[in-house]
Amino acid sequence: MTEKNEARVVRRGDRKTEPMPESREAFILNRSFSEEEMNALRLGHIPQAMEDKWFWYTEGQTLFAHRSWTGYCIYRIDFKENNKHVVTVNADPEQYGISDTVKETETLNKLLDCWVRTPYDHYGQWLSETYDALNRSDKD
Repeated sequence: MTEKNEARVVRRGDRKTEPMPESREAFILNRSFSEEEMNALRLGHIPQAMEDKWFWYTEGQTLFAHRSWTGYCIYRIDFKENNKHVVTVNADPEQYGISDTVKETETLNKLLDCWVRTPYDHYGQWLSETYDALNRSDKD
């Protein structure tokens, strides 16, 4: 029997997922994670509300991040012991609007900053993303 406060590890089959498309970009993410942060990522996340945009889980040393309602795989992170993690990003224009690797690195780091917090605050992340989008539109 599972203790009430013990979280269940999320698995691929817990939600609709699509594979990473053939159109993709890759880059190295230089970032270290504490053991607590890695544990938070390994637990994964199943979205519970409409504004909760991300479903993520790990398989081995790889984290898969999917958009919650379409199931599109947006990020795949292959964690490396030397902290030079290989990130693969969906570059299919019908699924995800990838910009450049500098912006993707910033975006992913912001997401990871939220995802490693326990408990994960999807609403705070949604507000942050909305704020960033509004700032971008003011500059256009």
